[in-house]
Amino acid sequence: MVCNALSFYVALRRCASAPVSGAHDSAKAGVWCRLRALAFAVAFSLSPAVLALPPAPAVANGTGLIFVSNEKTNNLIVIDPKTYRVVKDLKTSRRPRDMHFNADHTKLYVACGDDDVIDIVDVAKLAVVGKLATGPSPEAFAIDEKRRRIYIANEEASSLSIIDMDKNITVREVPIGAEPEGVMVSQDGNTVFVTSEVGDLVHVIDARTGQVTHDIVVGTRPRRFAATPDGKELWVSTELSGAVYIIDRLKFEVKSKIEFLPPGMRKTDVTPVGLAMTKDGKTAYVTLGHAAQVAVVDVPTRKVQAYILVGKRPWGVALSRDEKTLYVANGLGDDISIINVTSRKATISIPVGRVPYGVLVDD
Repeated sequence: MVCNALSFYVALRRCASAPVSGAHDSAKAGVWCRLRALAFAVAFSLSPAVLALPPAPAVANGTGLIFVSNEKTNNLIVIDPKTYRVVKDLKTSRRPRDMHFNADHTKLYVACGDDDVIDIVDVAKLAVVGKLATGPSPEAFAIDEKRRRIYIANEEASSLSIIDMDKNITVREVPIGAEPEGVMVSQDGNTVFVTSEVGDLVHVIDARTGQVTHDIVVGTRPRRFAATPDGKELWVSTELSGAVYIIDRLKFEVKSKIEFLPPGMRKTDVTPVGLAMTKDGKTAYVTLGHAAQVAVVDVPTRKVQAYILVGKRPWGVALSRDEKTLYVANGLGDDISIINVTSRKATISIPVGRVPYGVLVDD
């Protein structure tokens, strides 16, 4: 490679210094030199050393970018975490809702409820590069990359679709309770949990057979999940009960619940939906919907430590990697609140699209 580069350089130098006697000779010499230089350039580009170089990697994971899905404007708003400026207004299929990255964060999957698809976003390019077909009105989902499966709740079909990510086919359709939403896959990939909003149930499904093995009765209108890091508990928000129910994952039964009532609020205004838990399993954050608050919960004691005022009807919630910042999507405020976890105060709100549903951080 060095030899070819040197030869290329020498050829160019000869072109510059070659004597010419007239215009005709000068033109001929110029053409000859350009052809010679081009030949050396081609030889250089085809040399084994150059061909052996790996392609330049696309910058994708770990960008810290904040992604917000907006149901009414059919887009993702992408925000720079340092400046809090919008860097991309990414158009998607209609009604984008739940979002998940693949393992290396090169792809972002987005459930789009009104077009019955999951959009696949290239994170480096910030562009939709593919789609997966789903059942009617997909809302929330979970990914098992080891088995190359996506488990997605179809709100209008009262079913869970099990999709082959590579073949883009539904390998199994599991009938479940009406208006399913929250979906979570166990760490070993053997069990899928799904909420039924109308049935007030958490379905436990065998991932291998697609059979419902347990139905766990919880509060009214169960929505979303969070799991403790030790794998022993499953937390479920129940929107119209104003509570989080805690399920023993070994016994498949409710072991306790946490109720919320911020000062000055009516019980009917407290509608918990979103859940986020710290990596050490000590603190949980619960968005309280129409109460316009986020509850901070000490996980071991089940005690509410604080309430943080945010925007209108907060649902989606996500922590930054260092867990110093909490991002909250305010569905009726058309913005997100950014919370300093240490001070437990919202420091800034950022306008996004209409009816933001979820928020996710590329950490």
